[in-house]
Amino acid sequence: MTTQDDSRTSLTATRRRWLLGVGAVVLVVATVCTAYWAMVSRFHQGTDDAYVAGNVVQITPQISGTVVGIGADDTQFVKAGQVLVRLDQADARVALEQAEAQLARTVRDVRNLFATTSGLAATVQLRQTDLRAADSNLARRQQLGRTGAVSGEELQHAVDAQQAAQASLLAARQELAANRARVDGTTLQDHPQVLAAAAAVRSAYLMVARTELPAPVSGYIARRNVQLGERVGPGAPLMAVVPLDQIWVDANFKEPQLARMRVGQPVVLTADLYGRRVVYHGKVAGFGAGTGAAFALLPAQNATGNWIKIVQRVPVRISLDPREVAAHPLQIGLSMKADVDVREAGQGVRLPQLARQGQGWSTDVFGASDAQADERVRAIIAANRAGSLPSAPAAAVMASSSTAAEQNGLLASTQGSSAGRHLH
Repeated sequence: MTTQDDSRTSLTATRRRWLLGVGAVVLVVATVCTAYWAMVSRFHQGTDDAYVAGNVVQITPQISGTVVGIGADDTQFVKAGQVLVRLDQADARVALEQAEAQLARTVRDVRNLFATTSGLAATVQLRQTDLRAADSNLARRQQLGRTGAVSGEELQHAVDAQQAAQASLLAARQELAANRARVDGTTLQDHPQVLAAAAAVRSAYLMVARTELPAPVSGYIARRNVQLGERVGPGAPLMAVVPLDQIWVDANFKEPQLARMRVGQPVVLTADLYGRRVVYHGKVAGFGAGTGAAFALLPAQNATGNWIKIVQRVPVRISLDPREVAAHPLQIGLSMKADVDVREAGQGVRLPQLARQGQGWSTDVFGASDAQADERVRAIIAANRAGSLPSAPAAAVMASSSTAAEQNGLLASTQGSSAGRHLH
């Protein structure tokens, strides 16, 4: 009995020690886990529902045309400004030649207007001289008429000559005013007719330039669906350019994970492509305006009788370090794992109203056509203008001389009228 009791007591003690050891281990693990959660885990929110996203630049024509050339294919890398698609230029070039011919003709017509205005101004001065001579002749005849040295018929002829000179001056003045209204205050370059013709040349030049579709940005070609000989219209998607240096990550977090998440918090990411050996560092750039279900093609109808509550996810945009992306390139659609450090939540606004400062993305590959069109217009104007044309100061001098001529004509008209009244 004593031996059995001792064995039983020993077994009980061993079991007790084992249970105490297991309990101690569980307690230590629980303590470590609790401490880790309290110090680290509760300040991190992670998800594997994250994917690489980026800009997909569609290549679409601005005019209708037949495709005669394709400069790139899927998977190929292209540089900004490289021609991707060419359209037939025959019709556009004919229209450009017609517009250039019309501009040259308009420049010459406006030159004629300036020359005519100068000639009419000289005619007004000539008519003023004729009127002064007629006034002087009439005054002499009137003095001799008082002494009876000239006949009444001769005196009447002098009156008629003075009135005819006055009418000729008035007609010349009105003709000058009508012609001046077409060129007054302008030069050859900024005359309305020349500006309209120049605008037509620019429009035609742009039509020719738009027969070539350049790459707005550098990137990889994707989704090419255009073929040679195809007739395309404005806005038809021909291919896409994907700039893989302009990518980000859209991570879809559950609703409870967003409470302490703020813009600017650091994010650690890994890609399934490279595994854990490559780590990306980014920052929270912004939050979606709604859940994914709210913007789905077929949104859920939660008013139905078989409704089941499902935790919603909200897309969070995460910006990446460009240097890390350059060292380990990513492609749109790749799976990512994101871990956000929410320790520095503070009192920041969860949805700040951050307006973009300046321009986000831009391209200047289309601006060269405008400069080339302007240069072409200047060349046509220079080729069709004379060596000496009225500039703005010359036009002002002509206007002032015409005004003086009008004043002299008005004075002569007053003198003529008084002479006529004196005769009668």
